[in-house]
Amino acid sequence: MAEDFEAAVEDGLRLSKRVYFGKDRAVAPPKPAAAMERAVAAAVGGSYLPTAPMFYAVITDPAIVDNPDMPSYQPYVYGKCDPPALIPLQMLAVSLEADCCLDTAFVTVTATWRLHCVMSSRSCDCRVAVPIGDQGSLLGVEIDLPNKSYCTQLIAPKNENGTEKIGHIKDGFFLKDNIFILTIPQIHGGTNISAKLRWSQKLLYHDGEFTLSIPFDFPEYVTPPMKKLPKRERIQLNVNAGPGTEILCKTTSHPLKEKLRKAGKLGFLYESDVLSWSSSNFMFTYSVSSSHIFGGVLLNPPILDDEDRRDTFCCYLFPGKQQSEKVVFRKEVVFVVDISGSMTSKLLKDTQKAILSALAKLDPGDSFNVIAFNNEVFLFSTTMKPATEEAIKNVTQWINTNFIAGGGTNILLPLNRAVQMLSDTCNAIPLVFLIADGSVEDEKHICDVMKNQLSNQKNIHPRIYTLGIGTFCNHYFLRMLAIIGNGHHEAATDVDSITVRMERLFARASSIVLANIAFQNLNELDDLEVYPSQIPDVSSESPLIVSGRYSGTFPKTIRVSGILPDESNFTLGLDVEDNEEVQIGKIIAKHQIELLTARTWFSGEQKLKEKIEKLSTQYGIVSEHTIMALVETPVAKTSAQSSGAQKVSSKSSPPKKTQDSKPQSKTTLLLKMGVGFGDITATAENIAPGSSTIKPSDPGEVFVKAASNCCGNLCNRCCCMCCVQACSRVNDQCAIVLTQLCGALACLGCYMCCGGQDG
Repeated sequence: MAEDFEAAVEDGLRLSKRVYFGKDRAVAPPKPAAAMERAVAAAVGGSYLPTAPMFYAVITDPAIVDNPDMPSYQPYVYGKCDPPALIPLQMLAVSLEADCCLDTAFVTVTATWRLHCVMSSRSCDCRVAVPIGDQGSLLGVEIDLPNKSYCTQLIAPKNENGTEKIGHIKDGFFLKDNIFILTIPQIHGGTNISAKLRWSQKLLYHDGEFTLSIPFDFPEYVTPPMKKLPKRERIQLNVNAGPGTEILCKTTSHPLKEKLRKAGKLGFLYESDVLSWSSSNFMFTYSVSSSHIFGGVLLNPPILDDEDRRDTFCCYLFPGKQQSEKVVFRKEVVFVVDISGSMTSKLLKDTQKAILSALAKLDPGDSFNVIAFNNEVFLFSTTMKPATEEAIKNVTQWINTNFIAGGGTNILLPLNRAVQMLSDTCNAIPLVFLIADGSVEDEKHICDVMKNQLSNQKNIHPRIYTLGIGTFCNHYFLRMLAIIGNGHHEAATDVDSITVRMERLFARASSIVLANIAFQNLNELDDLEVYPSQIPDVSSESPLIVSGRYSGTFPKTIRVSGILPDESNFTLGLDVEDNEEVQIGKIIAKHQIELLTARTWFSGEQKLKEKIEKLSTQYGIVSEHTIMALVETPVAKTSAQSSGAQKVSSKSSPPKKTQDSKPQSKTTLLLKMGVGFGDITATAENIAPGSSTIKPSDPGEVFVKAASNCCGNLCNRCCCMCCVQACSRVNDQCAIVLTQLCGALACLGCYMCCGGQDG
């Protein structure tokens, strides 16, 4: 799908050469990239994928492409664009606003584009692309046109009577796991399009430093060619790292002017007229200065429209900047890898690369093992092996020999073997990494078995980290396993991101600085609800956020306990503060929805599903149990406009005051946004992730289908246009064969006609 999008943009850039801007310049495709730039573009998935919010004109009829203000002579173009070409629209203004709270950033991009490439008398669909930052979630799209407006909203999938809502399913989908695509129908050429795009994303964290990275790299061809046209670029950044913290700025990609500095807060602003738009992502790095683990607790009252009247709390723990000489946990790691028939050569190659990269980062005092599985289980060793150079060399050879795709999927047996291998671990963190791309029928049974096994562990029980590949696996089953095992889950729905996701998952697991965490006096609260229920470890690669709801009086100090890498006990008092400036509900909503969805899948409780629907619609977070809709609202005409359009028949009788009726909104349901709960059928048939797209048919098949299906109701004859389209796809060799066949049939017909008469 991404390749088709890039091809459509490339066609659109070629087609945009028809647009002429007088003495300024024509819009032309970008200059060929240098070798290094092409390599970088290939690494991120292609040079024509959007790296900033973009608008495209969807062109099916190339004849409508022209300058709406300055029509020029253009030769008529015959035919249609199939599939449609995408012409990037020119951007007139852009504003970026980012609010960073704890470990989450809320981003709003407001911009104006112009449909500069379509005649003023014609119209076309326009497509908006919203690239979202790391672990992000789309919050909303708002489009304003002169005569109507559009906005997205999340709705519950059922009506009050319990029946499913019925609507026309249109588009609205994720091109890749972080690029949202939405089509706005029929916009007239020359129209200015104003858009407000909102999303949330996680801040990257490493060794005491937060990094905000926002897609803000606009290609050259979205800059209007008119030199005198003012172009305004604005960036506003607000940082709130929690009360009582000291923030130190590190690096920034754009020139920012400091506007606010308080304890735990920073504010910046950049505003300027520019010749061309930003050509790099917006990057900002800051540190919360501390050399030790620290944190706090924030409290919020319930918001006005919240049916749950309990207060909200949020406990956060930052690992701080860890010293290089600090003692770290020794690790015992078992990789459990799916090698079923759906794991094609590329998937296995990427998985193999990720595992070998993780093994290379183990210390000599660590130990490891590798288990491959399909219908059977293949062990590198029956016991754990120390991470020596020789052992790493041996396991590399074993992986190259045994990682061959084939067979079905049986997860329980290899997972059991991995947990049993780590059951007697002492003075180390036991880690299980499960990598799978499919679903199985006994997933809930697997969760029950793991829950029972881990609860019987006397020492530090094995941590389960899961990586799901593609959309055929049940990511909520894998997330539930991670919750039970005090680990984390990563979803590589884009199969090209396996290596990146695995590296991040392993970095988080191998840098644990505090384990077996417990909050000692939370149980004193009434009606307490905690997310997550099983508290994971604190890693130097990720802060810990624990949230929930409660009734009663919250203690003034919360005591946190745990185990440090040197096996000593750790305790810390967290100060509690009422702080309504930090909207806790917005920060924790996405995490709560993911945890609740996994629990709903596992338990089947209807109340949890209803809670997900309320959270999703309240905070605009996409979920599995809500549907995104596109709401179209016509712009209401004012009374002056209504009366001005009518002629007054007599001066003595003034026009009557008419009350305009409220514009009727039109709601269109979009495609489902969630990753789903897996596909057991696709797994059983060993369909590879990412192969669900339909491949182009063979030219011969195209011809046969066109002849048999297109006009089959019309005396079994294919129409001329279908023949032309089918023949245009036939290669030279096939054309020669068909010509010879037709000639032979013609000769046979003549022989039967003439020869038959002679006989």
